[in-house]
Amino acid sequence: MIIKGTKFQVKVWKYLRTIPKGQVKTYKQVAVGINKPKSARAVANACAKNPYAPKVPCHRVIRSDGTLGGFSGHGGIKSKKKLLRKEGFSL
Repeated sequence: MIIKGTKFQVKVWKYLRTIPKGQVKTYKQVAVGINKPKSARAVANACAKNPYAPKVPCHRVIRSDGTLGGFSGHGGIKSKKKLLRKEGFSL
């Protein structure tokens, strides 16, 4: 799969593909995972601009307080919940 975006977006989107089905990470954990620990907000923005969902699984990224955050894919937050449940993540 060829992923096109800014250098930062591509880095985030490639990292998202490493999150296993049924698991989630926070925006902060993703930021740390790409060696940009202070970029949680930018990670959230990259997720919001992800044109490859759900193949690039931005639905597996949640807020640090445990809430789901947003989902810019088709169907919005309802789709995010549905995708996570389908993967075995209990909400």
